[in-house]
Amino acid sequence: MTSSLREPRTEHLYGEDAYPDRPPRARSGTTAAGRGTRQRLPHRLSAALDHIDGDDLRLFDEPGPRARRRAAVLTAASLVLFTALLAWVLRQFAAHGQLDPAKWRLFGQWPVLRYLLDSLAATVQVTLVSGAIALPLGILLALARLSGTGWLSRPAATYVEVLRAVPLLLLVYAFLLGLPAAGLRLPLFWQLVWPIALTNAAVFAEIFRAAVRALPAGQREAALALGFGHAQTLRLVLLPQAARQSAPALVSQSVRLLKDSTLGYVVSFLELLNAAKVLGEFNHTVIQSHLVVALVFVVVNGALAHGAARLERRPAGRRTTARAARPPG
Repeated sequence: MTSSLREPRTEHLYGEDAYPDRPPRARSGTTAAGRGTRQRLPHRLSAALDHIDGDDLRLFDEPGPRARRRAAVLTAASLVLFTALLAWVLRQFAAHGQLDPAKWRLFGQWPVLRYLLDSLAATVQVTLVSGAIALPLGILLALARLSGTGWLSRPAATYVEVLRAVPLLLLVYAFLLGLPAAGLRLPLFWQLVWPIALTNAAVFAEIFRAAVRALPAGQREAALALGFGHAQTLRLVLLPQAARQSAPALVSQSVRLLKDSTLGYVVSFLELLNAAKVLGEFNHTVIQSHLVVALVFVVVNGALAHGAARLERRPAGRRTTARAARPPG
């Protein structure tokens, strides 16, 4: 008698899944087809979630035969159009003598190669030093925004929003023209590094903050239940997971750091793109110099993008392996 009085109330609270050994009750206005759909829904939802959690992160349905044919036709048409455009560009280059071997033989000489390699080393140095400053500063800004303390979170939020809104070129001009007017002169290297570092620190802060906010709420709740404080929860539980989750985004942002270094021409710093400009104007090979440097940037950025893709696939692969190795039941 007691159990019969308790059952309807428990069902109301927890639903019919609390009693897996009992058949589901028919409700008013519910057909057999509706009950079958409702029984198949959890299985389909679980399969969909497992698929989303795998390597292929898609937010759209699998294309059908017509969509695949249309995509194939559009891809082929794009390739034909790109090939025709490339052939036209090469023809124009040949007509104006830009494909003359004498203009390309210059890049096989060791003094020119050493000049370009030195400028590439300067570009890499700017990128590494800017990242070494921007990454810790971004972590501190993210921690300040997540601290929940007004006198820390409000200035950090203001810094992030302002530096993300101000163009980097304007900040470079501020260091180039504003600081000397105030009596502070920096070397050319730091006139380029500091604007890049300060701007990208705001981006890194948002990457870390978004990674922490994306973690399941149970992580924080479990840490607090174990007696951890807010700072311990961030330092020992949330930040290590957020660092692993945000690794692909951080590598992708490092590509942005490398491209930001091309603003060295503003402060007359001889990075790779500025070196190509000087070399092309001196030897009358402007197009050839910029094409060679563009190829170098494509190779370097492609390597970084490939590293980001590998980092993005690794966590999914580990989760899939762990799921496959887990015993059933």
